Amino acid sequence: MAKKKKLNKNWLHDHINDPYVKMATNAGYRARAAFKLKEIAEPEGLLKPGIKVVDLGSAPGSWSQVLREALVGPGGVINGRIIALDLLPMEPIAGVEFIQGDFRDDAVLEDLNQRLGGEKLDLVVSDMAPNLSGVAAADSARIEHVCELAIEFALNHLKPNGALIVKIFHGSSYSNVVHQMKQVFKSVSPRKPKASRDRSRETFLLCKGLK
Repeated sequence: MAKKKKLNKNWLHDHINDPYVKMATNAGYRARAAFKLKEIAEPEGLLKPGIKVVDLGSAPGSWSQVLREALVGPGGVINGRIIALDLLPMEPIAGVEFIQGDFRDDAVLEDLNQRLGGEKLDLVVSDMAPNLSGVAAADSARIEHVCELAIEFALNHLKPNGALIVKIFHGSSYSNVVHQMKQVFKSVSPRKPKASRDRSRETFLLCKGLK
């Protein structure tokens, strides 16, 4: 118990003193994760008016906020479309359609598909992460499954020149997921944004152009 309290105290200290937390607060973002998406997508020119994008694992909404900034035009009108999805509730964001549900459920996917109505997407972003148990083999399987769902969704809904940004964790499933990505996309490259904490095992894969 004492060790857990120490870990929580250390996390709180790091969180309070984290420059990205302060930057997010000042910019009005709901989480520091906003800067991860900006670091990955902006240099690639992926965030621009007119795009259609789905944000998987969107809560609390910082990635949707970044996407909205890229799409908003004069008078606050959204030029493009953003659909966000998460198992957890998310406070509304003007111009962002939100679906609350489990991405693994067929009914939730059907709701998303109906909203899209056959529209193809320019971009799919996924900050989804499964609940981790601490058991390496089980966690790797869960991570791989979530990534496979994102790949399948992107394959079915992206335009030929579209892009997918997906979160993954280094571990036994990493190379297998990268291999699967390379079967689907012309370009697959890892990204470790500065906004991602150094000690975190998370990284992101930027995948462009369907084969």
